[in-house]
Amino acid sequence: MTAAPFPMMRLRTDDVPRREQMAFVHDFVARHVGGLEFRPADRDNIRIDMEAMMLPGGLTVGRGLYAPMHGARTRGLLQDGREHYLLTIHNEDHEVAVDGGRMVKVSAGDVLLLNEAVCFEFWQGKAMSVDVLSLDQRRLASLAPRVALEASYVIPAASASLSLLSGYVEMLRRSPPGSVRASEIASRHVYDLAALVLDGFVHGGAERNARSIAAARLKLVRKDILERLADPGLGIEAVARRQGITPRYVQRLFETQETTFSDFVRDQRLDLAFRMLRERDPASCTITTIAFDAGFSDVTSFNRAFRRRFEATPSEVRASVLKG
Repeated sequence: MTAAPFPMMRLRTDDVPRREQMAFVHDFVARHVGGLEFRPADRDNIRIDMEAMMLPGGLTVGRGLYAPMHGARTRGLLQDGREHYLLTIHNEDHEVAVDGGRMVKVSAGDVLLLNEAVCFEFWQGKAMSVDVLSLDQRRLASLAPRVALEASYVIPAASASLSLLSGYVEMLRRSPPGSVRASEIASRHVYDLAALVLDGFVHGGAERNARSIAAARLKLVRKDILERLADPGLGIEAVARRQGITPRYVQRLFETQETTFSDFVRDQRLDLAFRMLRERDPASCTITTIAFDAGFSDVTSFNRAFRRRFEATPSEVRASVLKG
């Protein structure tokens, strides 16, 4: 199996000698995310688990589990020349102060966007998880031209489109792009979705590529379907409800690929059944069982659709495997 061209990197302080833990943390963050200085609340109990995947376009997708600590981008660190924005989502409340201002509370689940060109500091009093995107300043500004008017933005968790961004990023984290081309496309989707989240909060609005947003949504819909193929009750209404969109919009997404929701589900189930016929032991698994396990509720319809797609019956496919 070919390794992903942009693999997920990881650091766990449990794997590092205690006296070297913070040095490793600062090095990892500086190389993969941004220039930050951390000061743990309890130096005798430093528990940090971080992962980061660097993608084309100056994008980093990361996540961290942190013990309580104070963090800062100091004036000294500004000399590193980074021109990025840090977009973070914490699962607990925390406080942040930007460019010498007062500490303000950021609620759990809210999006915080910080410009690395200015100083800032934050304090988290509880252990928490943090999702982070490091976004190239120029690339983001091309989609949200007036983003630089403010050094920071706090966007409520209930904002429209945030679930689309977080869902797409989670999918990338679990299944890193398998080629350079796929990585470039994924990076563009993340920037487009980040700009969409900022729309309404950045003065002047965000210019976004509707086709890229639709493509990202379609990937999440497909993922939802593939995870539930074996469910004979899988339907467009349930998928749309889980994704927070209408059934008609789901259908339009598939129309852009010159197919339909039903055709996609059927073809994916047939492909699954084909794999099962080749991999399962005929002595312990009948063709009827495979049809039901692949999500079909009617064996006659399954046989008809299978022959139309593969120009062979399930029995013929199984027989060809047995012949070797």
